[in-house]
Amino acid sequence: MLKVSVMKHFAGYCASKKIAILHFYRILNSEACLSLISPKMQCLVMVILLMCCFYITDAYKILCLFPHVAKSHFIMAEALLKGLAAKGHQVTMVSHFPQKTPIPNYRDISLVGSMPEFVSQIPLDVVATGYVHTTVGFLAYMGYVNCENTLEFPAMKKFIAENEKFDLIITEIFNTDCLLGYVYRQNTPFIALSSSVMMPWAHARFGNPDNPSYMGNHFLYHGYEMSFSERLINMLYQEGLKVVYYFMFEKPAYEIAKKYFGQSLPPLSDIAKNTSLFLVNSHFTLNQPRPLVPNIVEVGGIHLKPPEDKLPKDLKDFMDGAKDGVIVFSLGSSVRAETFPPQKRDAFIQAFSELPQKVLWKWEGDTLPGQPKNVKIVRWLPQMDVLGHPNVRVFITHGGLMGSMEAAYSGVPMVGIPLFGDQFHNVRCFMSEGITVTLDYHSISKLTVLSALKKVLDNPSYKENAARVQQAFKDRPLSPMDTAIFWTEYVIRHNGAPHMRSAALDLAWYQYLLLDVIAVLFLAVVAVLAVLYFIVKKLFSVCFSITNEHKTKPKAKTS
Repeated sequence: MLKVSVMKHFAGYCASKKIAILHFYRILNSEACLSLISPKMQCLVMVILLMCCFYITDAYKILCLFPHVAKSHFIMAEALLKGLAAKGHQVTMVSHFPQKTPIPNYRDISLVGSMPEFVSQIPLDVVATGYVHTTVGFLAYMGYVNCENTLEFPAMKKFIAENEKFDLIITEIFNTDCLLGYVYRQNTPFIALSSSVMMPWAHARFGNPDNPSYMGNHFLYHGYEMSFSERLINMLYQEGLKVVYYFMFEKPAYEIAKKYFGQSLPPLSDIAKNTSLFLVNSHFTLNQPRPLVPNIVEVGGIHLKPPEDKLPKDLKDFMDGAKDGVIVFSLGSSVRAETFPPQKRDAFIQAFSELPQKVLWKWEGDTLPGQPKNVKIVRWLPQMDVLGHPNVRVFITHGGLMGSMEAAYSGVPMVGIPLFGDQFHNVRCFMSEGITVTLDYHSISKLTVLSALKKVLDNPSYKENAARVQQAFKDRPLSPMDTAIFWTEYVIRHNGAPHMRSAALDLAWYQYLLLDVIAVLFLAVVAVLAVLYFIVKKLFSVCFSITNEHKTKPKAKTS
């Protein structure tokens, strides 16, 4: 008979891996249980446990700090944490969006009630300014309020006081870094997410190139093929926003962080330079190719899944019966379409009434004045399932990255109405791929709406380009989720993976720009030229004196 100690050895080894069989181990660890198992059964159990040890990976405790109040930002973090939880990791999410139904291995620390309502409360005419200073100023204000309110919220104060230990912490790089104070106090490896293309101030903390000659600024209507004037403006904004970030974002956040995590806290920018990994919700097929250091990884589309063909019956019947196709109209989760000024709302209504296609419109109001027969309004859309329907012809969007990626994944061309933030840059990139037509918000009329829609509907190249981009977007060695999970686990396995850190982070700004090298080379060239100058000058002086000597020397008289 196998000894109990042998069983405990194998079961204990597997349980030490922190895998899903931990509870099974606790049961087997009891003498009473082992005494009831026959020798043959003990052998079988031991083999099963040993196989588990080889095929099941370690599980880790992972914390995600995601205090921003926009649902579109949260979607990426939620997708990653659900993926990690499904692999057996114990995840904790601090956010404004707790799960309605409990998920195994997933714990919520709810921030609901800590922040005033910013999102979806501002009318479209106010949102759609397109001015960078307005957008940046609003982001800075939101970041400041978010810091103070989050750290003062009872649930967060209780969580921080408990001082729970984690194997990894996940943060967001967006409009505040104040929670890096907590990360520093925990002395835990940490990674970051971005739900958009990299913010202008994110490159410096990774030593990543951000050449404005071909890398369009996040907030500008610039792609990667820019005119001279666009490159000039792009450069001024790119560098100017770094200065603005320091004074409007970093300094206020640092003062708040010191208040809660101690006056000896190092600058947040210094803490940020220790970020082990940056997972960015972008992909070169949509957001232009950019140079990336090894610890910046593109996982654009991490939230995407194939359509499940589970449309509600009313939507399915509506779309199945659209013999001329369907136009889907959604401005995302951050603005409300019902806040359209009446003249712009009516422009869409009049344009839609003249089209043979059916229109599915995400409209938050109870009624749509003058609603045409071919238009169906819904408060909420299962957008991936809707865009995956074979009858969808065009997606009218504000250019938000999440919805645009869903359209690209589904091979659906777009009409883009950029309103604020990164939407102008996104739409410009989509236009360069030939999958989008832009519609200026301030020029919306019946004629401009019809013109934009008919351009996409009547020109097959948009659908062909959308199919090409769809194929390229999906063609990857690993799915975005598998890529994100691999690198997240990689950072934990390698204790923060310091070997991925760029040496550029240890250089002073003048060293990074090679100004010291340029200065030395310049001085060397000047020195060589100076020496040559004096040598040539001396030669000329000698030659000139010899010539003069010959001219002044008296000639010998001839007989």
